[in-house]
Amino acid sequence: MIKNIRRRAALGLGAGALGLCAVAGVAVNASAAGPLTEAKPSAAGTAAQAKPTAGPGTAAKPATGGDVVANPSLDIDAALRAAQATLKAAEKDGHRVTVVVLDRSGTVQVQLKGDGAGPQTAESATRKAFTAVSFGQPTSALGGRVTGPGATLRDMPGTLFLAGGVPVSVDRQVVGAIGVGGAPSGDLDERYADAGAATLR
Repeated sequence: MIKNIRRRAALGLGAGALGLCAVAGVAVNASAAGPLTEAKPSAAGTAAQAKPTAGPGTAAKPATGGDVVANPSLDIDAALRAAQATLKAAEKDGHRVTVVVLDRSGTVQVQLKGDGAGPQTAESATRKAFTAVSFGQPTSALGGRVTGPGATLRDMPGTLFLAGGVPVSVDRQVVGAIGVGGAPSGDLDERYADAGAATLR
């Protein structure tokens, strides 16, 4: 019976008859008006096939200008220049120090350990610089904020409220900080840090 249907469809037999059969997996229309033709998908079906669905392979939507925030920071050349000027000022006075320069986010950009500087000087310089860039003030000006009963700023991890850390500002905006550790006093540490910061102002 199936063979007869296929034969009739192929020969266009049957007045006004419209049949649908599958030959080799292709849908065809058979009518007395003409030969076999490949069935065309409907407009709705075409749209459904052409429109991709969201999934892991779908391209991400590009970020717009309002999604991105620009934070100015020191470039590596400026950071290195400031660190070298700081170390040179300390060595001129015969002091063995370590100099650390941080960017605006508190990440170390440059660390220079002078010949003979003690092992503790690197952490001291780093924490002073971190404190200065976090609060936007020299560490020598922050001592009064860490006294009193209960929890104080001194309890914040990574900070050190001893003189020797100075922020670096451009157009009144903090872009980094310099910390120095190893001189006989915090005042000297801060003087050398100021010498380095002066190369960037």
